[in-house]
Amino acid sequence: MDIIQRPSPNFDERGDVTIEYLIIHGTGMECAEDALSRLCDKASEVSAHYTIDEDGVIYQHVEEGKRAWHAGVSSWQGQNKINARSVGVELVNKGHEWGYHKFPKAQIDALIELSKQILERHDIQHVLAHSDIAPDRKSDPGELFPWKNFAQEGIGVWPDVSDEDVLKGGLIQDVSQGLRRVGYEASKSQNMLIAFQRHYVPEVFEAGTQGVACSLTKARLYALQAGHIIN
Repeated sequence: MDIIQRPSPNFDERGDVTIEYLIIHGTGMECAEDALSRLCDKASEVSAHYTIDEDGVIYQHVEEGKRAWHAGVSSWQGQNKINARSVGVELVNKGHEWGYHKFPKAQIDALIELSKQILERHDIQHVLAHSDIAPDRKSDPGELFPWKNFAQEGIGVWPDVSDEDVLKGGLIQDVSQGLRRVGYEASKSQNMLIAFQRHYVPEVFEAGTQGVACSLTKARLYALQAGHIIN
């Protein structure tokens, strides 16, 4: 796999921590060059370890042993030092502001190959969206990202819902409490719900019913809590 070096000055030392997160982002800018320039601009004070263009070309900005500045104010399961414990990958996509669209096959194939190599190098415990760790302020990579396909490739997890899970999901009365048990943290429970749906229930966005704790949402949340997963 060919990787083009495009170094960013925006990094520092991780400290004595274990890399346990792989965080997937969407650039949310009009074009690839705008995103690459920003990630490599000292004044921006942001970076990622990698960016993958829509044609599958991979750029590396920061060595994996260093801390890139991609997660911002974020948390998962009570852990808020996400930058120090993660590898961050940006996917070129205009995002919801500029014209959100499906991720091309070449881009996803490159991400799968890169992710598998990252998982071999580190003890990754969580493969998450930027919106998972920052639901109050982020929506990337968004509801069009193929999380189920990734889980089937052994990258991350996906709820494997049984008939029993569907029944028991209906027993969930406090969805926000369930989301916090999984790992989500936000100032508003609605933000956690929508972030969860972007990752695990993308069908609601097609139907225009995002933000509603429907039976499918509850079933997948229950399955995830119960450890009934594809990985």
